[in-house]
Formats: sequence, structure tokens, C-alpha cells
Amino acid sequence: MKILISALLISIIYSNNQIPGSDQKRPILLRGGTLHTVSGDVLEEYDLLFAEGKIVTIDEQIQPSPETDVIDIYGKHVIPGFIAGYTRIGLTEISAVKQTNDHSEIGNINPNVRANVAYNPDSDLIPVTRSNGVFIVNSSPTSGRIAGQSSVMYMDGWTWEDATLKHPSGLNLTWPSMRLDFRKSAKKKEKEQRELYNKSVREMDLLIRDVRAYHHRKNAKERKAEHKQKSDLRLESMIPFIIFKEPIHIKANNVRQINAAVNWATKHDLNIVIVGGGDAWRISKTLVEKNIPVILLGVQNSPRRRFEPVHTPYKVPALLQEAGVHFCISLDPGYPMDGHVRTLPDEAMRAASWGLTKNQALRAITLSAAEILGVDDRVGSLELGKDATFFISDYEPLTQNNHPIKAYIQGREIDLSDRQKDLWEKYKEKYRRLGRLSE
Repeated sequence: MKILISALLISIIYSNNQIPGSDQKRPILLRGGTLHTVSGDVLEEYDLLFAEGKIVTIDEQIQPSPETDVIDIYGKHVIPGFIAGYTRIGLTEISAVKQTNDHSEIGNINPNVRANVAYNPDSDLIPVTRSNGVFIVNSSPTSGRIAGQSSVMYMDGWTWEDATLKHPSGLNLTWPSMRLDFRKSAKKKEKEQRELYNKSVREMDLLIRDVRAYHHRKNAKERKAEHKQKSDLRLESMIPFIIFKEPIHIKANNVRQINAAVNWATKHDLNIVIVGGGDAWRISKTLVEKNIPVILLGVQNSPRRRFEPVHTPYKVPALLQEAGVHFCISLDPGYPMDGHVRTLPDEAMRAASWGLTKNQALRAITLSAAEILGVDDRVGSLELGKDATFFISDYEPLTQNNHPIKAYIQGREIDLSDRQKDLWEKYKEKYRRLGRLSE
């Protein structure tokens, strides 16, 4: 009982009090702005009309109907909402407080875990994240060999049902480590370490076999009632990914890991996405040949090897782009990055400073992410028929001053305040009263 009360109090303390946006009731015309379509050209001094949460018309001059609200945005920029391809937003609040974390389950194999039903739409991390233009996240469980199913979530909504854009977006699997500890002080000998790795792979092979056998027995015709396959939730939940080839997101960074994961997926005829991908550029040819996308977790990283130049991680997006690998940029979940998903555009900016063009970098956190997650028919660019999920800024994308001044998710205008902004205003007022600020 005490634990329940404690968890309840913590959830109240660390939750935002923002009211979700209201459904769009009248058409809205944005007049004269610079539209960063991502999928096409940058359109200067163009109009954009959206109604019932969808983009209806894009043209140089749109004649509004009497019931249309017109907003002049001359000199301002319209940018699709940024998309974080791999996060724990909504599943974790404060890493040190167990009751606020819901991204892991007991056990090593949990394919039946669903991220969206655990998603907390009142998380205090949501306002601060979306105030920097990140409106869509792929929220993912992260513990165990098979952590569960991720979900693409809008950063607005009363409930998890309201916030869900797509479920499932992928089954999350962490590839076992292939690094061996050769030190004399190592707890396990080399042979034992290799056996543990091989055991992990065999367990995954057996799981694939069991899922296929389960599906076959379940769908076998002319089977007597007493011989029918009993339901197994874990195996049942893996059928879409093993039988119908929905994406499996395999977390792998090291080149040996990525190679092993690709070979394993090829052997079992699976559809995979590499998550992490720090060494993906080293086997880009294979990834292109097999049409395997990469969710790159971070640009501001340290080199993976002593002999690599310090800027190597910053150049990885450009190397993948040059090789023709389909990729997007995200951030590696875990402390402190759970609370810093808002810095996603900063990662894209760094990539643009090290070989990507600004348009390519913008695509890496919008349309490319949407394509990899299978939601590009709804979001990721400014196109007719897509959701009106974008923001208006005084500045062009991927600049330090590029903060939303007005924003919409599915046509709903959203609150852009957050705890940090409130604290800024609070202490600015304090020092103004003390006479230490002249403004």
C-alpha cells in the first residue's frame, strides 16, 4: 500500500499540468511564409491551408473562405515537427526513482510488452521536448534481450490512445555483446565468454523456430479440438515480426555486432532496422544491398577506437548519406538523454557541420525517420493530405534560434510552455525586482 501511495505521489509531482490541444474546428490559412517541405523544394512566400487536422492546399496565393482563420507569417518559417526515432519518452521520468520508470520488465524475453499502453501523456519531459520542435517520438522498452514492442507517439493527448500514431513500430532486440575480455583479471575465461555469446544466439534461433512452429500448429486445418495449440502470449506477439515480417529493431553498434545481426536476419528472412549503428558506415555496402535502414543514436559521441580521429562520430551521417544508406538521427536512451530528447535538432546541426547539407540533416530528423518508422504517409513533411503537424519559427531550421513560436499537432494548437521557461521567467522577475536587470 505504501509503495502504491508513493508511486501515486511521485507521478503527481513529476507530471505536467498542460491541457492538450483542442481539435481544429475552423480552417486555418498560414499566409506568406517560407515552407520547408522536406520532400521537395523550400517554398518562399507561399500559403498553407489546413483543415480538420490535415494539410489541404499549398500554393502561392490561396483565397480563403469566410469561415477560414488567416494568420500572416511573412518572414517566418514553417517546419515539419521533428521525429525522434528511438526514445524512452513517456516510459521514464527520473532514472533514480524506480516508481517513475516503466521501460523494463522482469525477464530477458518480453516480446509481448507494449510501449504505448505504458506511455504517460502527463510526463513532465513532454513539454520541454516539444517546445524545441520534437513532436513525435518512437517510444521503446529497452531491457532484456527482447525488450518488447515500440510505439510511435504524438507528444500531445489526454490518454495513451489519443497519443498513439502507430503500434507496433518495431520489436526491440539487443544483439549480444561480442567483445571479449582478455585481461587476467577477467571474471570469465575466453572460452566461457564465447560460449555465453553462442548460447544467446542459439536461444534466439530456437525462439524463431518456436514461433514458426506455433503459428503452423495454430493454423493447421482439420485438427481435432483436443490437439489444438494452446495460446502462448509471448509467441503470439512475435508472429507479426517473424511470419509477416514487421520490422525488428536490432540494437547493435560494433561492426561485428552489426554484421552478425545482418547475417542472422538474412538466415531467418527477417525485416530488420539497425539501431545504434556507430560502425554502420564500415559495412554500408551490405546495408545498401540488403536495404537495411539505420537509426543512428547520436552524433556527439566519442570515437569508438583509439586510432580514429576525434571527429569520426560527427562524420558518420555524411558517410552513410554518401554510401546510400537509409538512415535517421536520434539519441541513445538512458540517463541523462531521456530528458534531453529536445536536443535532437542539435544533433542534426552537428551532422550538417560535418558533411551533410542542411536539407539532408533536416530530413534525417523528419521524413527519413517517418519512413523508417512507417508513418511517412502521415507525418515528416509538408504535403497535401498529411497531418498538420508542424511549427512556425522566426528562423530557418537547424539554427540556434530556431524555436517554435506557434505549433500544431494534427491541427491542434499546442501549448509551448514548459517548466524551464517558467523557471526562467520566475528568476528573471526576481532579479528585476532586485534591480540587477535593466529590462
